[in-house]
Amino acid sequence: MRRFICEQNVSHFQDLLSKTTDASAQRTLRSLLLSAERELAILDSTQSGAETSPLETQRRKLFDAQAVRQQFQPELDNSPHPYMLLDPGPGLRIVDINEAYAQATFTTRSDLAGKSLFEVFPDNPGDEFADGVSNLFASLRIVVQTGQAHAMAVQRYDIRTPEGNFIERHWQPINTPIHDIDKHLIFLLHHVEDVTQEVLSSPLNRRNERDQQTSY
Repeated sequence: MRRFICEQNVSHFQDLLSKTTDASAQRTLRSLLLSAERELAILDSTQSGAETSPLETQRRKLFDAQAVRQQFQPELDNSPHPYMLLDPGPGLRIVDINEAYAQATFTTRSDLAGKSLFEVFPDNPGDEFADGVSNLFASLRIVVQTGQAHAMAVQRYDIRTPEGNFIERHWQPINTPIHDIDKHLIFLLHHVEDVTQEVLSSPLNRRNERDQQTSY
């Protein structure tokens, strides 16, 4: 029932947004739409993960995932680039991160292991237009459905500090499937590069900031 309501809300706000030309109403509807899309993404990720078939989750429980990890674990550990390994099943639980990812996100491997992705990395509640959760979930779904890597557009996804405050961050994410020798999906590999400085220093961003300041 909850999923049905979320889907109806998304459809309703999309329809209203397509019909209104009032800037204030558009802003409100866009915020409501993003909130509904976020709620739906979290619900789906909790119930089924990025997969659409529970049979894949059951099959993976019988597989020795550790054997697959041994093939790439040293490279993941030693990479200077941030990587996170995910279980594609219900909860999208974090299997592991490397040190570069821990440093980029103010976290530790021990704190994240076994926790649900969006529990650890929620959208910034102070940003009514945050869409990191829904966009990342959509990308992971694409990876599962196509069996191919998916490069996302540069994504704003604010990060929570150890003190509990959110700071602005922009990332270039790539999500990749990891299969066994029989082409069955075992893990999802999430790779990001922090491009915050490039985004904030771009002429387009400075122009958008001026436009926002003059719109109030």
